[in-house]
Amino acid sequence: MQFSSTQNTQALTASFYKDVTFSDTSVTITSVLESSFGKEIRIAFQEGQVMKEHKTKFPITVMTLKGSIEFCVGEKTYLLNEGDIIALEGNVMHELKAKDTSIVWLSLHKGDSIDRVKSLLN
Repeated sequence: MQFSSTQNTQALTASFYKDVTFSDTSVTITSVLESSFGKEIRIAFQEGQVMKEHKTKFPITVMTLKGSIEFCVGEKTYLLNEGDIIALEGNVMHELKAKDTSIVWLSLHKGDSIDRVKSLLN
């Protein structure tokens, strides 16, 4: 994450594609950028890896940056290909499964935590 200041405006910048790591044993979760209003998380999947069904009390937005994800909400499955985005209200159960090697952008509410997201892997 980089911090820059221009014309009295402060901005944070980061890259979802820089230093991406994939693991054969589990999904890789990395904090990419944190601001006063939200947290941007990168989730890297190998083909077939799953984030088991879970929920958060906060709304979330998820976008597939690379690859393809099956995003299950209740009994409905959405196929999220590159560039596809989905938003959920808080307290909605959901599960993610990688159809191939994938990178996902998870946008969290400022009150949520990356530790909660990482705990889903245990």
